Amino acid sequence: MMRGVAFLSLPSLVLAGCATTTINVPEAAIDAPAAYAADLPPAGADALWWQAFSDPVLDELIARGLAANLDIIVARDRLRAAEALLEAERADRLPSVDGAAEAGVELDDGGARSTASAGLFGSFDPDFSGRLRAEIRAAAARYAEADYLRADQRRLVAAAIASQYVEYRRTGAQLALLEESTNLQRQTLRIVTLRFEAGLSANLDVRRAAADLAQTQARLGLIEIARGQAENALAVLLGETPGRLVIAPPGGRSTIPDYGQGPPIGGPANLLRRRGDVLAAEARLAAAAARVGIEQADLRPSLVVPGSILIGDGTVGGVFSQFLASLGAALDLPLFDGGRRRAEVDAARAELDASLAEYRQTFLEALGEAENALTAIDAYRQRAEALAEAIEQSETALGQSNALYREGLASLFDVLDAQRQLISSRQSLLDNEADLANAFIALHMAAASDNGGTSIPSSS
Repeated sequence: MMRGVAFLSLPSLVLAGCATTTINVPEAAIDAPAAYAADLPPAGADALWWQAFSDPVLDELIARGLAANLDIIVARDRLRAAEALLEAERADRLPSVDGAAEAGVELDDGGARSTASAGLFGSFDPDFSGRLRAEIRAAAARYAEADYLRADQRRLVAAAIASQYVEYRRTGAQLALLEESTNLQRQTLRIVTLRFEAGLSANLDVRRAAADLAQTQARLGLIEIARGQAENALAVLLGETPGRLVIAPPGGRSTIPDYGQGPPIGGPANLLRRRGDVLAAEARLAAAAARVGIEQADLRPSLVVPGSILIGDGTVGGVFSQFLASLGAALDLPLFDGGRRRAEVDAARAELDASLAEYRQTFLEALGEAENALTAIDAYRQRAEALAEAIEQSETALGQSNALYREGLASLFDVLDAQRQLISSRQSLLDNEADLANAFIALHMAAASDNGGTSIPSSS
């Protein structure tokens, strides 16, 4: 099948230089396929993807996690710090003014005399070299990165909560299945015991049936461990103390939540505009390009305009007798540094190349995650059909082997083997249902289906 290819390039924030600093950034074309290799599942309403589970308990847990998860809070605080640093860089474009005052006592032949002085000292950098503008662009890119990482943390937390909730529901379904399996094996043990007491079978058959029952009962501890781990993981994701989380039980029999039709995931190109980690890598590339501009600015002359106003040499409480004002210009001309500035530019360009490779790698990993999830969904659906057939055949085989065993036409080994196959097939189908649910979670996490996206802040 022929598939088109879309070439998407970085925004102007990365590719455009400023009026005084030329940045030769290679165009970061991303080879984004026009469609995924695997087939997409049918899409439903354009809503939050986890709502396709139709599970109010899960909806509540994710809402609580997005409001209280500590990793999200950390990302939000780092965004505030990045915003403050961006404002600090922008403030460097404005004049700065400081004040100073002093008072003292002078001793001479005429006695003591109190003196005082006060002044204002300021400077202004007209950014003749373009360094300040490049620093603002770098700070704006760091702010954008922090914003995207905050959004990406929400993506990761929502998916982690959903996945742990599926595991919690899996353990509940496993407990229910364990109860069914032990009841089935107790029934077999009762039949074998009656036959032994009637002299129709050996004591060895009783011991085999009892061993199978004990082996199944031994799984209880492992399921309880997994259940406790899922509960504690959910507590941490919700920013709560492990061991104290209370999850409202789902209505009816404990089963794996079934995924319906989620929102459309779009094509691979959507990953470039919705995945927070991909957008953060793009912002890091923009910051690396700005750092090239910063280092290039050091190759050009820089100009600073200092000024001061000073009054003083008067008595305290009297009238100042001196007034002095000055305004100048300081021009810094880079002449010779042994090649240090050029080397720093080369280092910044190398970092830019590395950031470009990291950006492409991040996109490829995101695309791989989506493709893997789509492949898994298709495989788990096909496997579910085969396992359902295996369960049906195993139930029939167990019924026949039980009937033949009662008539003495089959051995207990045949009964136990059919029983084990049925229990194993039921467990495999349960696990497959959980794996399918997790594959849908992985798909929408990879596609960032619920990410609203944020534009890169202006660097002007």
